[in-house]
Amino acid sequence: MQTQNSKNIIQIAGIIDEAEARMVLDAGATHLGFPFRLDFNQEDLTEDQAAQIIKNLQIQEKSVLITYLDKSDEIIGLADFLDCKTVQLHGPISLQELEKLRNDAPLLGIWKSLVIKKDNADELTQLVTLIENLADAFITDTFNPETGASGATGKTHDWQVSQKITTVSKKPVIIAGGLNPENVFDAIIQIRPSGVDVHTGVENASGRKDETKVKAFVEEAKRGFLMIR
Repeated sequence: MQTQNSKNIIQIAGIIDEAEARMVLDAGATHLGFPFRLDFNQEDLTEDQAAQIIKNLQIQEKSVLITYLDKSDEIIGLADFLDCKTVQLHGPISLQELEKLRNDAPLLGIWKSLVIKKDNADELTQLVTLIENLADAFITDTFNPETGASGATGKTHDWQVSQKITTVSKKPVIIAGGLNPENVFDAIIQIRPSGVDVHTGVENASGRKDETKVKAFVEEAKRGFLMIR
C-alpha cells in the first residue's frame, strides 16, 4: 500500500501533451492527473499518448490515472498500460471490487474521490470510515447538477464539508473543485488538507494550461502549506 508523498500534494489534472507536462512539472507540481474512461468530460489525449509522455519523462511515481472504471481488473490493466503508480477512482465502486483492487495490486496507490453534492456530507463521512483501510487518500470534488459532471466543473463546493472530512479521515485528504490561484491559499488555511488538485482553474480560453496561472497556483499552494504545517 502506497504511503509516500502524501503531504503537500499539488496535482495538475488534464494534461494535454508532453510540452504541457514538462511546464507543469517545472512549475513545481508534484503529481500529474490523466483522466480516462470518463462519464461526462472529454479526454484530453489518447491513452497511447499519455503512456508515451509518462515513459519519456519517467514520471511513473508522479502520474495519476483518474478514471470512472469500477472493475478491479480493468483499473489495474489501464494503470499498468499507462505505467501510473496511483489511481484516482472518481466514480462509484463496490466494496468487493475495491477490496479486490487492494489485494490484487497492493503497491498501487488508491485515491478515492468524494464528490460533494448539496446534502451528502453524512453519506461521505460514513464512506470514509467504511473504506479508509482500503484507500491511501481521499480527494474531495464538486458535483455540477446542471451538467451531471463531477470533477473539472470549475465550481467550488461547501468547504466546511471538506474540512469535516479531513477531521474524520485517518488518511490524507486532497481537495479539488473550483480551485484557482486566487482561492487555493484560503482553501488550504480553512480546510487544512494534505494536498490540492486543479484542472480548469489554471487553463486559458483555449483549454490549455496557462504557465502564469500554473506558477501562481503552485506558489499560493506552497504558501498555504507552510502556514498549516
